[in-house]
Amino acid sequence: MAKVMAVLSSGYADEENDYVTGWWAEELFEPVLALQEAGHTVGLASPKGGKPVVDPLSLSKEYDPEGKYKKMYDSGIADKTTPIVDVQASDYDAIFIVGGHGAMFDLAHDENLHTIINVVYETGGIVAAVCHGPAPLVYTKLKDGRGILDGLEVTGYPNDMEPEEVRGLLPFSLEDELRKIGSYKAEPDIDQLVVWGNEQILTGRDPKSSPLFGKELAKKLTSREEKEEEKFFK
Repeated sequence: MAKVMAVLSSGYADEENDYVTGWWAEELFEPVLALQEAGHTVGLASPKGGKPVVDPLSLSKEYDPEGKYKKMYDSGIADKTTPIVDVQASDYDAIFIVGGHGAMFDLAHDENLHTIINVVYETGGIVAAVCHGPAPLVYTKLKDGRGILDGLEVTGYPNDMEPEEVRGLLPFSLEDELRKIGSYKAEPDIDQLVVWGNEQILTGRDPKSSPLFGKELAKKLTSREEKEEEKFFK
């Protein structure tokens, strides 16, 4: 059974433009369901700890027509998160960064998060991110100074899917930044797109990719555990 840390934005508000965002419900809950079904455990972290702000749109009828994610949210399972600064990275086999526009604001340049990502990666763990979740990976540097995504195939939320009303409010374009450092994949004809950059880096394109993203992460962790068991019993 692997231990996974899910990282969520604490939330962001622009009162002048009446804009509130945070983490995206589907992008947390679908991977968590897949990981738990495979027998793995998931902890939650955010910059401020406590109850992070969910993007209200992700619980709306438009994006959650059956109320599946609202029901999960209302159950309180995402109400308590550990402050990122208090996370013991060496305790985890993987980290996955939940998307939502909030990740662009408070996760992208969080140095404590960059440190956790590095520890997980350098100890052989998996670093995964979905939708806007790759934002902090753009700015994470390894010990040798290389970017953690440099030269890798990656995906993330495409420019042409960004709502027109928020484009001028975002601090940067995720697609543009990913294109600068890696081989960016959008594949608009594919319903769910996930990309393994290498054996340790997994990215997912958008909310609809969350179920496959979760299954891929769970499958990789299970495979690793099975290989370790085989070594143990040989």
